[in-house]
Amino acid sequence: MPNPTDSVIEYIPADYLGALPIDVLFPRIAPLEVDVGCGEGSFLVEMARRFPDRNFLGIERLLGRIRKTTRRTNYLHLKNVRLLRLESAYAVRYLLPPASVSVFHVMFPDPWPKRKHHRRRLVNDSFLDAIHAALDPAGELRLTTDDPDYFTWMKRFCLPRKDFTARIPEEDPDYPQTDFEKGFRAQGLPIYRLYLRKI
Repeated sequence: MPNPTDSVIEYIPADYLGALPIDVLFPRIAPLEVDVGCGEGSFLVEMARRFPDRNFLGIERLLGRIRKTTRRTNYLHLKNVRLLRLESAYAVRYLLPPASVSVFHVMFPDPWPKRKHHRRRLVNDSFLDAIHAALDPAGELRLTTDDPDYFTWMKRFCLPRKDFTARIPEEDPDYPQTDFEKGFRAQGLPIYRLYLRKI
C-alpha cells in the first residue's frame, strides 16, 4: 500500500483487472489529471509543481522513463505525483474508475507514420470511448502533436463524436512544454492541439 509520506510512488496494482483505488493512491482528495504516456516526465513534473492542489498520475510503459520521472519528482519533493508502468490504452480502459479524471493529457503520441502501422495509433474510437468513461462530467481530453497527418487523423476520429465538444485552444503560457515540444519549437515546427470536453 502507498505510504503518503513518500514524495512519489511507482504504483503496482494488486491486480490488473480491477479499478485503481484512487483514494488510497493519493494522500488527499483533489482533482485528478492523467498524463497518458508521460515519457521522461518533464511535462508531468512541471504540472505537478505549478498546481500543487491537483493530483497527477503518469502512465508510461518503459522502465527507464519511469525511473527518470521518479528522480525528477523526488528531487522537487512533490507529493502529488504517482506513476504507473503499463501500456497506456489498457490502463485507461481497465484501471481508471468511471468519472474519476478531470483532465487527460496526451502529449505527442507516436504518430506511426507508415500506413500499415496506423492501427497502432493511440487515438481511435476505442480509446476515446475509454477516455469518455473515465472522465468526470465536465472532464477534458487534451491532445497535442507535431505531426500534421496525425492531427488530421485525430480530428477524423474526434470531431464527429456526439459525446464530446471539440475546440482548438489558444496558446496557454501556463501549459508546460514537454522536452519534445521544446525541440520541435527550436526547429520552428508548428504544434497542433485539440481539446475535447465531455458532454
